[in-house]
Amino acid sequence: MPKSPSYCVALQPICDREMIHVADELLYRSTSMAPYAQIDDDLVATARVCNAAFYETGIEKLCGNRKLFFNAPREWILNPELLPPYPDRVVLEVLESVKGDYEVIEALKHVKFLGYQIALDDFELCADTEPLLEIADIVKIDMLTYQSEGEIDYYLSKGLTLLAEKVEDLEVFEDCKRLGFSLFQGYFYAKAEVKSATSVKRSSNAKVRLEILKELYKEDVDFEIVESLLVQEPQLVLRLLKMINSAYYKRVNTVHTLHQAVTLLGIQKLRTLVSTLVLANDHPCKMLLLPKVLTRASMCRILAERHFKVEAEEAFLVGLLSLSDLMLDQSLKEICDQLPLSDKLYNALLFHEGKIGRILTIVISFENAKLNLASEKTVEMLNSFYLESRSWALSILTGMKGDG
Repeated sequence: MPKSPSYCVALQPICDREMIHVADELLYRSTSMAPYAQIDDDLVATARVCNAAFYETGIEKLCGNRKLFFNAPREWILNPELLPPYPDRVVLEVLESVKGDYEVIEALKHVKFLGYQIALDDFELCADTEPLLEIADIVKIDMLTYQSEGEIDYYLSKGLTLLAEKVEDLEVFEDCKRLGFSLFQGYFYAKAEVKSATSVKRSSNAKVRLEILKELYKEDVDFEIVESLLVQEPQLVLRLLKMINSAYYKRVNTVHTLHQAVTLLGIQKLRTLVSTLVLANDHPCKMLLLPKVLTRASMCRILAERHFKVEAEEAFLVGLLSLSDLMLDQSLKEICDQLPLSDKLYNALLFHEGKIGRILTIVISFENAKLNLASEKTVEMLNSFYLESRSWALSILTGMKGDG
């Protein structure tokens, strides 16, 4: 019996021209060494990822109010009863291998009638694909390949929304904005040049932020010191109060003061919320990274608790800090040297040593779809942990948005 395809699930942010997170793409990649899809049976893979994401986890838990872009092979387009039952929330991506023949065009007309938006993935204009433009709402264009400005102007003249894929640096992001793109996808927000070039000077006291983290993760936390440090970052306090007062926490009484927040939350929730805010620093690029940071931390915690039977909160902290070099604009070693970390956690973070270091390695390998030696059962377990962690991360980030 042939082995069924094994793949890693992921969600990649899609942002607008202001770097605001407006949608996600649901990805599935084979567990080979390649960081892109290599799946022999698209139909089976799509069915499995659809079941895990839409039915077991639920679109609200994965994306909140954002749209979800969903790759559909030709067979799914021709059988719309297979599509996720969220037409107002789902953007159907027509894969680049699908041609605009009569059967596909008629099926897409029906799909659009049902309420789904249509995006053309990795679109390349030719006689076989041009009919798809009459049905599409969004055209996704790979920015790693040559793009004719004439073709881009042609898409815009037809009233189509342009989404730039594989935007790898700030220069490409700015070029795409100039050309008329309004949606963006890629890793440009995680590049060092983005961090310096788009810095938002709303809360620039890096020393205070690290002092807050240092105090929060001491064995005996002094809440008075935490409060005294927090008041030096009023932007951070405002965000903290907004998050606590969001629907997720369902408090009977609204929290109005920092002292109330520190008293009511308890150390674990306070650590999570304040650490999240400290890392993001109200910076647009870092806000885009936050779902990944928190999802990684949660996966580390779940693996520690359910599989490795080691201290879950220690694993969570390692996962949380493992991307802090990107978030705080310092090397990981510099950050670790300033925090009260045990040798175990220090070595897990910097050298991936010990059981917690092993957990971090597994989670990073999952993120990069490089679990080529893992069993199918292990990959399915990690997919489940990822979706659970993503859902938790979104709940933590509830209330993060707002003026300020």
